[in-house]
Amino acid sequence: MLKGRTEAGLLTEEMIGQKVKLFGWVQTRRDHGGVIFVDLRDRSGVVQVVFNPDMANEGFLSAERLRSEYVVELEGLVRQRPEGSENPSMTTGGIEVVVGEFAILNRAKTPAFYIQDNLEVDETVRLKYRYLDLRRPELQKVLMVKHKVMQIMRSFLDQNGFLEIETPILGRSTPEGARDYLVPSRVNQGCFYGLPQSPQIYKQLLMVAGVEKYFQIARCFRDEDLRADRQPEFTQLDMEMSFIEIEDIIPLMEQLIAKIFLEVTGKEIPLPLPRLSYAEAMERYGSDKPDTRFGLELVDVAQVVRESGFKVFADTVAKGGRVMAVCAKGCSGMPRRELDDLTKFVSQYGAKGLAYIVLAEEGMKSPIIKFFTEEEIQRIIAAVGGETGDIIFFCADKEDIVFHALGNLRIELAKRLRLIPGDAVNCLWVTEFPLLEYDEEEKRFAAKHHQFTAPMNEDRELLDTDPLNVRSKAYDMVLNGMELGGGSIRIHQRDIQEKIFKLIGLSEEEAHEKFGYLLDAFEYGTPPHGGLAFGLDRLIMILTGRDNIRDVIAFPKTQSASCLMMQAPSAVSGQQLKELHIKTESGVKNGQNKTQNN
Repeated sequence: MLKGRTEAGLLTEEMIGQKVKLFGWVQTRRDHGGVIFVDLRDRSGVVQVVFNPDMANEGFLSAERLRSEYVVELEGLVRQRPEGSENPSMTTGGIEVVVGEFAILNRAKTPAFYIQDNLEVDETVRLKYRYLDLRRPELQKVLMVKHKVMQIMRSFLDQNGFLEIETPILGRSTPEGARDYLVPSRVNQGCFYGLPQSPQIYKQLLMVAGVEKYFQIARCFRDEDLRADRQPEFTQLDMEMSFIEIEDIIPLMEQLIAKIFLEVTGKEIPLPLPRLSYAEAMERYGSDKPDTRFGLELVDVAQVVRESGFKVFADTVAKGGRVMAVCAKGCSGMPRRELDDLTKFVSQYGAKGLAYIVLAEEGMKSPIIKFFTEEEIQRIIAAVGGETGDIIFFCADKEDIVFHALGNLRIELAKRLRLIPGDAVNCLWVTEFPLLEYDEEEKRFAAKHHQFTAPMNEDRELLDTDPLNVRSKAYDMVLNGMELGGGSIRIHQRDIQEKIFKLIGLSEEEAHEKFGYLLDAFEYGTPPHGGLAFGLDRLIMILTGRDNIRDVIAFPKTQSASCLMMQAPSAVSGQQLKELHIKTESGVKNGQNKTQNN
């Protein structure tokens, strides 16, 4: 047979008359009056191949035994398809390959599902047979996009002077955010490694080491509750730079993301990107990752209703709470059932209720309208830009509840009203995050981003007097309402870092025990530095239009952090546990909590 190989999806009409050698899987087999047609699939695409009855060496008899997913090797002649048999839905639909010789390299059982796109198959079945799922062209394309994006990232950062450096997977447990995955040490009895939630401390130490520009496509691990855009192990583009400030790193990262979108999707992202301070993002959108592809912005109406006869609103303002509104344009015909449904919707975000005023053609309708004067109603309508045909929704409560409830309500309304343009790409920065927030459960301050984030220079004096009003040098890139990446300028001075540790409740002894090596490093000439990490999997979700992060990871976990294909996590032998000096809790058997199918 011929040497070399041609990929099926790359065959063109310019190759008519040439002999080619193909390898791949049988997609479908059709027997038409003694002539056998096979759609042959490889990674590049699909081409039709033809087996004629006059094949030598009983080749046609072998072709009759072909079934879906058999692996074959063949040699044949490229020819034009007969007139009327072209397939415009295939890139190779104008040609076919007439087979001269072929061999079956491996047979296949009937697969658990058809290997085709737009498949209606339970996800647990797809994950159990993930090696079959990944044969589907749509998932192959996702993997190709992911590969291309990583190559663009590497090339761009290399051209800008970054060094790609690997940092350890086995490190020290630092459970200050999500829970760590722990790995027991066999040679250090009773001790554990922590899998990295990010390479944060290592990359800061690389700046201390004088590397100046570092990046890594890093695997990270977080033992946290999973959602559609989360996995227990994930990939991020991690980077750090020395001798920079915010205005150095933001433009560079904008160029990188714009380059990726242009080369992968052909879409141009206008630069520079818009910026919103954290405070403005929360006031206008109720979210620090606002989706700006549509309006429905929040409006503060507290000053209008503070002295109204509606006790809920007036009392909330008197207690220092917030009363805010969202105007849903053209929704006055919304049925009462749907209004009740939206009330239930906001309740899951802590809201005790959802008041509304319907600006109907026949007049205003609302259970609360009787508590307001005509002047107050007109001022509310003017404040939110209301018109006949709209509905004004209100929420009154503590600030964080109001933001959380109305921020999610605007997203829900946008989905129901189909206000979100499917092809729009709205990218922006959110900056000046609070350095700290108050943890009501633990009754202490906690870092908003992480405890290594530097405070704004002009706010440093407030660390001693008003910590919650200290802004940080943190910045997040937000794309279509999803946090694509985040970073900050870091603390590089020991005294400031020790002050932050103290503010978040770490004693001097605890800080030294957990982070002493970092504090010591700060005493050996640490340069100012900062960095950022992009969630690679989230970026690929957006670039490929997928709704679930599991679709862009080759071998993902389920929502119970398990692998259905390998049945992991699994029980281990008693001998392994003995070597690790581990005993299970009394009454709990090794492997009792087996992999769940969810």
